Amino acid sequence: MFQALTALAALNALLRSVFLVGGVALAVIATADWAVRTRRLNPFGGVARFMRTRVDPRLVGVERQVLRAGGRTTTTPWWALVLYAVLALLVLAALDMIGALVRQAALATSLGGMGILLLLVRWTFGFLTFALLVRVLASWLPRLGASRWIRWSYGATEWMLRPLRNLLPSIGGVIDITPIVAYFALQLVQWLVESILLRAVS
Repeated sequence: MFQALTALAALNALLRSVFLVGGVALAVIATADWAVRTRRLNPFGGVARFMRTRVDPRLVGVERQVLRAGGRTTTTPWWALVLYAVLALLVLAALDMIGALVRQAALATSLGGMGILLLLVRWTFGFLTFALLVRVLASWLPRLGASRWIRWSYGATEWMLRPLRNLLPSIGGVIDITPIVAYFALQLVQWLVESILLRAVS
């Protein structure tokens, strides 16, 4: 278990450095590409030719999404940089989460059966909280919400959001506050259940 945690920590540190260097390099490329697209650099120069032949073909997917959202093609390099940053943060967050799960598993096994039950409770509430956050983020991007990769979050959270919607009106008929209420309710219930289990252990 200790070796796994050490390996995860080393991988996390390595990826942070790699993502930082990659982010700086991508920021330079995005700046140059933006300057070419906005004609701040000579569109017939060597830099412009490099961007058109090497960089722009790799941004076709991002540019398509920018155009669908009503954006300008000149902002494509910046959106690509934002996408890179989000993906890097997600990878690092996933590694941190795996490390936390390994630490929790080590602690739970040392406490015996009640510790394993406590671990299952934490993992269950952690999964529900994660599903709720994914659903909220997906609601901001309607195209993403229809994806089969996101649909699971609706199935995992609808059972607690539907009753809340019947109780709580939306603000101004537009803003749905039930995910916020559900989030705090999950935290409260988790705290209560864990308190009971910890008392039983001690």
